[in-house]
Amino acid sequence: MGFTIGGIRENRSGSRRRGRSSECTAVAEFTGLWGWDVVPGARAAARACSCGRPDCRAPGAHPLEFAPEVRAGATLDEAAKAWSEFPGAAVMLPVGRAFDVIEVAEPAGRRALTRLERMGLPLGPVTATPAGRAHFFVAPGAAAELPRLLYRMGWDDPTHLDLRGLGPGTHITAPPSDRGGLGPVRWLRPPQLDTASKPPAARLLLGTLAYVAHRSRA
Repeated sequence: MGFTIGGIRENRSGSRRRGRSSECTAVAEFTGLWGWDVVPGARAAARACSCGRPDCRAPGAHPLEFAPEVRAGATLDEAAKAWSEFPGAAVMLPVGRAFDVIEVAEPAGRRALTRLERMGLPLGPVTATPAGRAHFFVAPGAAAELPRLLYRMGWDDPTHLDLRGLGPGTHITAPPSDRGGLGPVRWLRPPQLDTASKPPAARLLLGTLAYVAHRSRA
């Protein structure tokens, strides 16, 4: 048995039901507990995207245009019903609503995360992608403010930093989903009640992230 999205058939073993349950549970957690909207996303298989477009520029790394969002507040039953319409879809989160993202190379992100935890600073969720990037969830508006914040911190020319902000109009893949056929996205710091729905201001983390990113590229 298998399933089809956008004309591409992907085979599954007997773990099909467990995998679907895991993703539906994740969607319900994100919408019901953390207050995040969720979007069904494409997957990549055999270098092809499940959206069905042969010229897809981001196989397995974008929302499915024909799939409606599962809005914040959805229950487990509502999430399961929505996901049953698009079995096998990746779990994706729209950026710029409940949070923005600061992206950095995963090794630098891990070192910065250790420093930030030792400093006792408030931290939101942090993920690691199979492409070797770390995503720090911060308060909305950070992506637009990033150049100004870096300049105020003394980084006159931040272009050499391997660090960028993701804001409105972008989507990230959330655990436990695969991104781009490269493997699953993982939590480096899972959501917690005190910061998931209200992530910290970027300025609280940015100095450490910029410093570690700079040292990592030196």
